[in-house]
Amino acid sequence: MKTKSKPKSKKQDSRIDYTIIPKDLGAHLFTVTVSVTAPDADGQIFALPAWIPGSYMIREFARNIVEIRAASAGQAVPLTKLDKDTWQAAPCKGRLTLTYDVYAWDLSVRTAHLDQTHGFFNGTSVFLRVLGREAEPHVVDIRCASDPVCADWRVATSLRTLKAPRHGFGTYVAENYDELVDHPVEMGTFALGRFTAHGVQHEVAVTGRVPKLDMARLCADLKKICEAQIALFEPKTLQAPMQRYVFLVMAVGEGYGGLEHRASTALLCSRNDLPVRGKPEVNDGYRGFLGLCSHEYFHTWHVKRIKPAVFVPYDLQKENYTPLLWLFEGFTSYYDDLMLVRSGVIDVPAYFKRIERIATNVLRNSGRLKQSVADASFDAWIKYYRQDENAPNAQVNYYTKGALVALAVDLTIREQTGGKKSLDDVMRALWQHYGKDFYENPTTQRGITEEAVEAVIDEVSGIKWKRFFDRYVRGTEDLPLARLLAPFGIVFTDNRKKRQPSFDIRVSRGSECKLAHVYEGGAAHQAGLSAHDVLVALDGLRVTGSNLDALLARYAVGDTVTVHAFRRDELMTFDVKLMGDNAPQPKLESRKQSAKDAKAQDAWLNK
Repeated sequence: MKTKSKPKSKKQDSRIDYTIIPKDLGAHLFTVTVSVTAPDADGQIFALPAWIPGSYMIREFARNIVEIRAASAGQAVPLTKLDKDTWQAAPCKGRLTLTYDVYAWDLSVRTAHLDQTHGFFNGTSVFLRVLGREAEPHVVDIRCASDPVCADWRVATSLRTLKAPRHGFGTYVAENYDELVDHPVEMGTFALGRFTAHGVQHEVAVTGRVPKLDMARLCADLKKICEAQIALFEPKTLQAPMQRYVFLVMAVGEGYGGLEHRASTALLCSRNDLPVRGKPEVNDGYRGFLGLCSHEYFHTWHVKRIKPAVFVPYDLQKENYTPLLWLFEGFTSYYDDLMLVRSGVIDVPAYFKRIERIATNVLRNSGRLKQSVADASFDAWIKYYRQDENAPNAQVNYYTKGALVALAVDLTIREQTGGKKSLDDVMRALWQHYGKDFYENPTTQRGITEEAVEAVIDEVSGIKWKRFFDRYVRGTEDLPLARLLAPFGIVFTDNRKKRQPSFDIRVSRGSECKLAHVYEGGAAHQAGLSAHDVLVALDGLRVTGSNLDALLARYAVGDTVTVHAFRRDELMTFDVKLMGDNAPQPKLESRKQSAKDAKAQDAWLNK
């Protein structure tokens, strides 16, 4: 049996070739081949990534490989599995080809999905990496299935074409493996829209049944957002870091998610969140979807090109720990909504509501007082993507708390420099020093460390930030939002309904009253109720997920009620002394502004 060893790097005038074809729509199988000219003389090693950049959890994509075999010159080549996601072919002469089937039945933005309606895949889920040959050109032939269902299918991807494809099916090329797996692919009968933002062609492919989709409106709104972001990073040249960009949207009954890539994004949304022809109103769902698009598009600069040092390059076989996700995800979460209001897609009151929602998310959970956003970033691999019933009491969200940190940094710089500098200047400095080389000269790219982040903000703003970082980034203090917003003519209040009785719980969706979270220090916690308990009666009256609030409204703070609940299959009784509702109710309101306040707010929200 061969032992796992990294082959020596060889300079070769060759390329790595792949094919991928939907083999069996009903069984959800893609068939993939990878061919190597002049494989390693000691036995070529192949590995499938264990995670996908942008989603920081080990996902073991190799578990979806159903069968795999190797051949050369028409003869089978022995293939040995070295560990969970690595294979080694026996030494052979001539071209070596591996053929394998990949099970694709995860309707998400992270992996792969295939059925009679469409096909979707990320390269990290389907393309084996040829160890030692990652820097060579990688070519993939995307083929259509012979199934009649696929007769009208076409392909949407940001990969560069090598041969003019028919309906998108054809040959594509990437400079290296990293580029190959950074362009997801959609195939099916999607709706397609196009627009140009500062000279760059953008496409929007929407898969799924969406009656009366207003594609023209969607493209018009996205154009405003994209142009605002390009102008933020390159105000003089208006030059984007890609020649073409693709929004790949999967519309379903219920769903939400996005994953960034260097020239595209994969998005999952509810069809009800997409605009309808003839209905010009903007609902919360559509605002949320535009915010998701804005978030992933901002990542084109911030994390796909400006990167933590540990991501240069990615190690796709194991965790890449960084304490900086509060910067990369949190600052992006701040700018995604800010770009909506600056581009005119939403108005200022709607923007305030989105800040209120973020503040609510942070202040609701006592975990923010126990875990810093720096620690939450580092622990994302074991905590953020594996949240359990105790997460609100033990963790802080580096997206939302990071967004509030960005808001605080932006407002502080603007206030203390008299509006001469802002967080925009910091982002442009990060772009110029740590991101721009990615597409101008990738070999010179460098990532940023936590120490360098603080130094850049110090230098750009002329302010020392160590104490701020110690308290709010490396520490667990709440940000002083009311004080920071006041110089911009905004009053921040938290009007918790202390007089309204509450169990201080979160209930799972459904007809039964099952506790999803029991918030620390609340009435349910004090009485001994736990997550997953199912409430069945309150003072002898049946409890459901929909009538609990109405029942509690008949009582007053301080009253004691008897609750019957099932824990597993055992009926238990609890005496619950009702406490006031402790759920945060943040509110942002513009006060009667001075000319100075109005000017500061206008510069912040309309620049």
